Amino acid sequence: MPRPRTVLLTGAAGGLGTLMRGLLPAYGYELRLLDVLPIPDEPAAITADLADKDALRAAVHGVDAVLHLAGISLEASFDKILRANIEGTYNLYEAARAEGVRRIVFASSNHAVGFTPRPMGTDPLIPVATPHRPDTFYGLSKAFGEDLAQFYWDKHGLETVSVRIGSCFAEPTSVRMLSVWMSPDDGARLFDAALTAERVGHTVVYGSSANTRLWWDLASARALGYEPRDDSEPYAEKLLAEQGELDPERPEHACLGGHFTTDPPIWPH
Repeated sequence: MPRPRTVLLTGAAGGLGTLMRGLLPAYGYELRLLDVLPIPDEPAAITADLADKDALRAAVHGVDAVLHLAGISLEASFDKILRANIEGTYNLYEAARAEGVRRIVFASSNHAVGFTPRPMGTDPLIPVATPHRPDTFYGLSKAFGEDLAQFYWDKHGLETVSVRIGSCFAEPTSVRMLSVWMSPDDGARLFDAALTAERVGHTVVYGSSANTRLWWDLASARALGYEPRDDSEPYAEKLLAEQGELDPERPEHACLGGHFTTDPPIWPH
């Protein structure tokens, strides 16, 4: 696929969106920003809700691709998740289809498969083909988004890379995150690969750095051209001293989704 020039970045005021606003222009992208909240110092940013179909249609008009990061990123009531993450994602796909956008990169989540047991000992890495096992309404919305992406590829030829993001922060903050952390720089590398790889159809990938304690298989991400350069291991000694090793007898330590499976953080936080 020719390198997209103009990319609509939804959720541009959020934590991950803010990181990508700073990193992706270096790859040659002209970002068109959209968020439900105004973005300071970005007067050209579009302030719109995902429920506003006319605003979405205008936002995607003329762009080459969409990086869809918008929506609720923690647990919430089903009604809130339905409106923001399920109906909102559908509205975006419909707008993209109507405007002839060729590719969407969808921020899925490891919580779409959160009740999957995490690897222990010599267990194999978790494959992208593992069945959906959402751990929350939030995770359920991400499973829906992946299925929606597959449908729009099969029905309309709109390509998507669904990225099951782990945790993208400047550094990991928990022992669990040592296994699922994605550095901001690696996040930009992965999104760039997802935006530019040839003939992706609908491809699901895990989004993390090349962590020593990795739980999932990055093969499908690497097949896009993603070359992670970072590893959470330099942070391990400090975090393990503070928090100890994960205990497989504790439910929140036994599954991929961590404490989302037992006591998920509630939006807004």
